[in-house]
Amino acid sequence: MFGRRSKKNGVTPVDERAPLGDPGGERDASTDEDGPETGPWDSSEVGPPTEGEGRLDLGSVRVPMPEGGQVQVEMETSGSVRSVHLVTADGRITVAAFAAPRSPGQWREVAAELSQGLRADQAQVTVEDGPWGREVLGIGPGGAMRFLGVDGPRWMVRCVASGPASTVAALAVTAREVLADTVVVRGDEPLPVRTTLPVTLPAVLVQQLDAARAQAAEQAAMSAADQQTGDPDGGSSAMQQAEGVAPGPQ
Repeated sequence: MFGRRSKKNGVTPVDERAPLGDPGGERDASTDEDGPETGPWDSSEVGPPTEGEGRLDLGSVRVPMPEGGQVQVEMETSGSVRSVHLVTADGRITVAAFAAPRSPGQWREVAAELSQGLRADQAQVTVEDGPWGREVLGIGPGGAMRFLGVDGPRWMVRCVASGPASTVAALAVTAREVLADTVVVRGDEPLPVRTTLPVTLPAVLVQQLDAARAQAAEQAAMSAADQQTGDPDGGSSAMQQAEGVAPGPQ
């Protein structure tokens, strides 16, 4: 389904107050002596993308598609890509990479900030020790969000799993499998720490989004024409506006 996986899928509670560098902290993907047994990988470890490798190429990250998953794209008003989500039956998974210093520790700082922010929003927060270190779980009236992160060579990758509280455990397993086979493409450009690495869409998704926009524009024109002609039923049988959700690449 995803290629190599982490051998450790369980999680245990951790002390949020533990300082940086304490045992049980985050794995630094750039310092494993014999190389990591599982990802996320730096692009230098796996090379350029190949046809049929099974990962969705988003420029700064290449992520495996869960079985039966779909791709949901959020766009800025400017037309640039805000984020790309992998939608599953249990919820959605979002992977993003950020510029980081050469020394590890950024994820732990981010995890602490996420915990504080979730508590400020009145969520029930649990910090656990997962395969790569700290995972932050927030549960509120609107559902659950689990944050995973890994420090790599000049990058930090974050995975967010969000969905109903009833499926958050199953979604967490899928999220770890996705993160374990994700490739991060940092590039050589100097960037401020915590800058989000740019996301680009593969050509097939661009074509699908363009088709959805054209269909939505056609629908809007038909609705306007129906209103002008006074047809009360003209808009009731037309297709709904596309939501930017597309199947995963085959």
